[in-house]
Amino acid sequence: MRIVIFSHSLVSDWNHGNAHFLRGFSTELVLRGHQVDIFEPADGWSRTNLIQQHGPEALQEFARIYPHITSRLYDLESLDLSRALSGADLVIVHEWNPVELVAAIGRHRAIHGGYRLFFHDTHHRSVTKPEEMESYDLRHYDGVLAYGSIIRDLYLKSGWTSSAWTWHEAADTRVFRPRSLSSYEGDLVWIGNWGDGERSKELREFLIEPVRALKLKARIYGVRYSGAVLEEFAAAGIEYGGWLPNYRVPDVFGRYRVTVHVPRGPYADALPGIPTIRPFEALACGIPLISAPWSDSEGLFRPGRDFLTAGDGREMISSLRNVFSDSGLAKSLTASGLETIHARHTCGHRVDELLGIVQGMPEFALTQGTI
Repeated sequence: MRIVIFSHSLVSDWNHGNAHFLRGFSTELVLRGHQVDIFEPADGWSRTNLIQQHGPEALQEFARIYPHITSRLYDLESLDLSRALSGADLVIVHEWNPVELVAAIGRHRAIHGGYRLFFHDTHHRSVTKPEEMESYDLRHYDGVLAYGSIIRDLYLKSGWTSSAWTWHEAADTRVFRPRSLSSYEGDLVWIGNWGDGERSKELREFLIEPVRALKLKARIYGVRYSGAVLEEFAAAGIEYGGWLPNYRVPDVFGRYRVTVHVPRGPYADALPGIPTIRPFEALACGIPLISAPWSDSEGLFRPGRDFLTAGDGREMISSLRNVFSDSGLAKSLTASGLETIHARHTCGHRVDELLGIVQGMPEFALTQGTI
């Protein structure tokens, strides 16, 4: 098949989590013999910030790590959709795209037909900012690929689409795999972005205070942290590493004894069942994981076996002590987490699911008619 994907960015993961999964499942598609063309805006916010802060050389290593995929830059005003979509069998449009582009692709599908068309949602805006999602015109889309059942159901209940499927993110196990090292550089590492302060209280309770209390050698990576927050990290003895390209994460995980998962407020409170991609990647790298409160309502993992859950800061401190003092527990968490990822949550599994969705749909006319 020829598969066309419109993403905010493939080459930049600067505060852009969807790039992680996009890289994995598109690589899997290419290696299975499909033609995958990925379009991203030349002036995309993530790409622009990455180049401004780290220079164009920050993009160069991407081609070495992901030799099978690349992106085509476009300008929205001059984009020739007829050319971009010519010969397409499947088109996926991510939700972090302009409403104008989403609507234009829908109109093209309505007039020309010939391909399946899906909207891909990997964010919490459907719950936190429903008015923004209502502005997307999905009338001519076959449906929505939602990275959690609660989001899938919300699209259907709200009437934003007539069809929707749950399509969770997953680990790219070609890149995210355990790294064997003879010794550790530190105790705890945390990788995540500040966002819009959606977990500031949780970071203090489940990361900063436990590190301070246990006097751990800790390091964090991420972007968009204010000077005041960085001062809090420093006061707790936490080193700040800045932006970390996602493909370097496995090497970093291999140098630390444990990591923690601190979900943003919307995921912990309003979107149970959606872990975001970080736990998938951590478990795939074989690092013991301890999570702040998060409800695995969709049964993706085996809490207590694949990772530990801490209900509050005291439990986080206790769980960290247990992992550090009990090598058997640490090894068990590593083995169990890896087992679950490889059994259920690789990008290969997600490609199987995607192709199953497409193949299970009824045939449609090559030309749909006029709108």
